[in-house]
Amino acid sequence: MARSRANGIEIEYELSGPEGGPVLMLIHGVGAQLIRWPPALIERFERAGFRTLRFDNRDVGLSSHLNHLGIPDIAAIVAARAAGGEPELPYSLSDMAADTAGLLDALGIAQAHVLGVSLGGMVGQVLAIEHRARVRSLNLFMTQSGNPDLPPSDPGALAILSKRAPDPQEDREAFLSHQAALNRALGSPDYPAPESELRAFAALAADRAYNPAGPARQLAAARGAPDRRPQLRALSVPALVVHGRNDPLFPPECGTDLARSIPGSWLLEPGGMGHDLPAELIDLFVETVRANCARA
Repeated sequence: MARSRANGIEIEYELSGPEGGPVLMLIHGVGAQLIRWPPALIERFERAGFRTLRFDNRDVGLSSHLNHLGIPDIAAIVAARAAGGEPELPYSLSDMAADTAGLLDALGIAQAHVLGVSLGGMVGQVLAIEHRARVRSLNLFMTQSGNPDLPPSDPGALAILSKRAPDPQEDREAFLSHQAALNRALGSPDYPAPESELRAFAALAADRAYNPAGPARQLAAARGAPDRRPQLRALSVPALVVHGRNDPLFPPECGTDLARSIPGSWLLEPGGMGHDLPAELIDLFVETVRANCARA
């Protein structure tokens, strides 16, 4: 792994795969470090010829933590946006998209295929809207357009997502149990990950970096963002939308709405898939993304 300065912050990143291969920039979701990407997925993309670029978003992992910006009031931000106002945010999706463009600049990469998951899919959309020349194709997984009329998240999943996690330095066992339960609630019902795997990854992530206020600020950027559909309709980039039919955080309507908003986009809706990247679907993901990138 390496570090670069971009858009005024430090970004921890990893660039690997065949020299000269097309770059696939991977942007993950709220609180997810770059180690969250399944190694098998990275390996398959690189075997397919891609040079993969993954990184810690601002405020998580080993990238800059912006704790001086404080902890946002998510309820107030949501209320302000619902009322048609412009909520005060620690930073915006535009700032996060500028991070990604700045990282490409720092690495001397003119263009990249973009794969964004959840919050990362929102950042990818804004990157394509505001930095169009940098994006060769868009691959948007389990995300949404900012449409305020989309159906809400499953209440049970939202409840556990909103629950404050125990501090792993104070009660490691409680933290691991919480993280396993959270991932189980959001995950794919037809492809459940083993409990031991969920706990082992939670321990690995906590030991690498722990900054609970960072995901709150990332969530504020997502929840405080405006409707992107008018700008998405003006895009002319090959786009793929992948959305599980059993996603409890972003219901399936979010995927169909997003695909409808981007001209010429493809929509893939795997049955039994929730808000994660199950190992059983990796080959499907890679082949579909590769086909979309070939349209560029």
